[in-house]
Amino acid sequence: MNLVNFQDSRPIYEQIVENFKIQILKGVLQDGDQMPSVRSLAVELSANPNTIQKAYIELERQGYIYTVKGKGNFVRADQSLKEAKKNQIIADIKALMEEAFDIGFTKEEILEKIVDGGKAHD
Repeated sequence: MNLVNFQDSRPIYEQIVENFKIQILKGVLQDGDQMPSVRSLAVELSANPNTIQKAYIELERQGYIYTVKGKGNFVRADQSLKEAKKNQIIADIKALMEEAFDIGFTKEEILEKIVDGGKAHD
């Protein structure tokens, strides 16, 4: 499981949260799947168990997992999570578009940069 990139400047728990969210949204982790135990994931990632626990608390706060006392943590993958993420992405894109328009980009320039990957033309 490749959840952490030690070259990444973000805190480890944030990387774990983001990577599990992606796996849940992609359907790699299904509704009701059991998450790895805090201890086993800490050993696998060579991370402090408190870091893993912090990530799991954040995932639960955001609605991606739930805890069953004495059983562990489980995936809560419902369509509303995916829709909320899509809506957030659209809101982020709109905000970036507004910023681009504010500094003089046209819609056509933005689309051209996106479509050609921002490559310089000869």
